[in-house]
Amino acid sequence: MRFRHPDGSTVHLAYCTNVHPAETLDGVLAQLRDHCEPVRRRLGRDRLGIGLWLARDAARSLTTDPASLRALRAELDRRGLEVVTLNGFPYEGFGADEVKYRVYQPDWTHPDRLAHTTDLARLLAALLPEDVIEGSISTLPLAWRTAFDAEAAATAHGALTTLAGRLDALEELTGRSIRIGLEPEPGCIVETVADAVAALTTAPKPSHAPKPSPAPNPSPIPNPSPVPNPSSAPSAGSTRIGVCLDTCHLATSFEDPRTALDALAAAGIPVPKAQLSAALHAEHPHLPEVRAALAAFAEPRFLHQTRTRTAAGLRGTDDLPEALAPSDHHATTAHGLPDATPWRAHFHVPLHAPPAPPLGSTLPVLRDTLALLVGGPHPRTHHLEVETYTWQALPPESRPRTRARLADGIAAELTLARDLLTDLGLKELP
Repeated sequence: MRFRHPDGSTVHLAYCTNVHPAETLDGVLAQLRDHCEPVRRRLGRDRLGIGLWLARDAARSLTTDPASLRALRAELDRRGLEVVTLNGFPYEGFGADEVKYRVYQPDWTHPDRLAHTTDLARLLAALLPEDVIEGSISTLPLAWRTAFDAEAAATAHGALTTLAGRLDALEELTGRSIRIGLEPEPGCIVETVADAVAALTTAPKPSHAPKPSPAPNPSPIPNPSPVPNPSSAPSAGSTRIGVCLDTCHLATSFEDPRTALDALAAAGIPVPKAQLSAALHAEHPHLPEVRAALAAFAEPRFLHQTRTRTAAGLRGTDDLPEALAPSDHHATTAHGLPDATPWRAHFHVPLHAPPAPPLGSTLPVLRDTLALLVGGPHPRTHHLEVETYTWQALPPESRPRTRARLADGIAAELTLARDLLTDLGLKELP
């Protein structure tokens, strides 16, 4: 979906296809047929933007077979779909029964992450519509926080610098400009926008100390504990690398949207894309009925990092079950999360259908952020992506049971996002 901003520029709205599990090219083609085109038809539009997720195997198939890439481009056109942004955060296995910490591998210290993101950039340059010259890719915020020292930071910095150079060369070759957005997420080295500013403006110095070996499933942070800040982190040294602002993550970490965006502007860091999403909110987590309602969202597939603000600062757990663990004030190790103040959990709830009371969502944070992003004289970003990938992780009674119901829900989310944009003065284009 395209919108004309009052300044005359085009703002793109898409939905992310990581909600539809597909690891192969055949799976991606089936997504277009079974899910994306039906959503477009429900919206009554001739054209629908999708934020395509291409897992490693699908991306490799496309990069090694030009005929397959041409066929994908033709299939997008035939079904009235267009791609201006890719979700490059999950590498593979995002549709597995248990994802949890594995979604952060490989991180930016591993050459596979650089290779995969380079492939995605080349593919996006080929998939952009004929009249679009700018594309965006979101990626993980360097790494999960465990076992990330100065040497790892220097390695990640080097990878991003190499990527920026490759993107410059790609634009020279194709005339298409591709930018990358690190996506701050709770529990990662870059958890907040402040962390992103530090990461993209401070070049680290490698340490000669031995680097600890990362565990395949890093241990959760102690409960409760302050959420850690990174020390030295990489600077990309290029406006090719910016921030993908996810409004669920922003809200989960209790960040103020205006403060966050002002910090990015002051540092000269671009926002190549923003993801429109809402977190799970519990205003009174100490109440038994609220805890029972939250427990229904504690599921085995994804991590649901949970945060609360206290007089001592932000505290959090890596997952919702840890937050809900009973407190034991006599134990040497604390359990659970302080519950005297509201909780927010990293659970992408449907935008148009917040959880039933006593829970809620952080949709107001999304509204405020969107107004700051595109409600001013000029857009801070031109790429918006609805990213609710947790439909099948919702409590059983809230899950869509058929493809048709899922398409209805995604279309309803996009309708809400469309209405927010038109309320801000943007005009929907054919």
